Amino acid sequence: MKPEEKLILITNDDGIEADGLIRLAEAASRFGAVWVVAPDSQRSAASHAITLHTHIDVFPFEFPVSGVHAFTCSGQPGDCVRVGCLNITPRKPDIVLSGINRGLNVASDIQYSGTAGAAFEAAFQEIPAIAFSEDATDCHETADAFLHELLAELLPIQPPPGQIINVNFPGCPLAECKGILRDRTVSAGMVYRDHYNLTETLENGGMRFMVEGDWNEEAEPGTDFRAVVEKYISVGVVNNIGYPVSR
Repeated sequence: MKPEEKLILITNDDGIEADGLIRLAEAASRFGAVWVVAPDSQRSAASHAITLHTHIDVFPFEFPVSGVHAFTCSGQPGDCVRVGCLNITPRKPDIVLSGINRGLNVASDIQYSGTAGAAFEAAFQEIPAIAFSEDATDCHETADAFLHELLAELLPIQPPPGQIINVNFPGCPLAECKGILRDRTVSAGMVYRDHYNLTETLENGGMRFMVEGDWNEEAEPGTDFRAVVEKYISVGVVNNIGYPVSR
């Protein structure tokens, strides 16, 4: 890569073969040199977990976007950022992009998100980070139409320490998208109201449960969740809970 070229590290929590990761890497490659370090399989809801008590395996991966250097990682999304920044990329990345996640990361769901967790790890490493997510549908018209515009707008921004930029695309056809709402706050609500179903009784009094979520559209005005429910793209800054006020 050229010395003046922006170095972009990309990861996700859906795995290295995820469609959203490929689309994000393809769009980002127009803005700099792209390196991908992503989980070797699905890691959704990993939050900001990292691997401490076992090894991490990293392998080169033949990525479908020309010019992208790609590696699989056996660890969590947070591990991908850590090993990517510290051991894989030729120098410290200028920015970390995480996504595009299949499923919204808004409201209280952000705390569980491996997509957001990876971005927060980048912030911990003092690297600007943007998390991208979209509704879990097969309609990518809105995200694909606005992705280049948003990258051009957001890549130069330096979020305050411990904060990330969080972008969520509604899963509607482009004709139904109402545009972009910026400076969205995080909703205190939840995308799904979860409960657990007993699926099997086990020996010795054991019980096996499976989570099930009921879709919820209740969200406060001005928030990230309200924006996507109303078919807007949501852009906002999210704080990492527990991050020190000063460094």
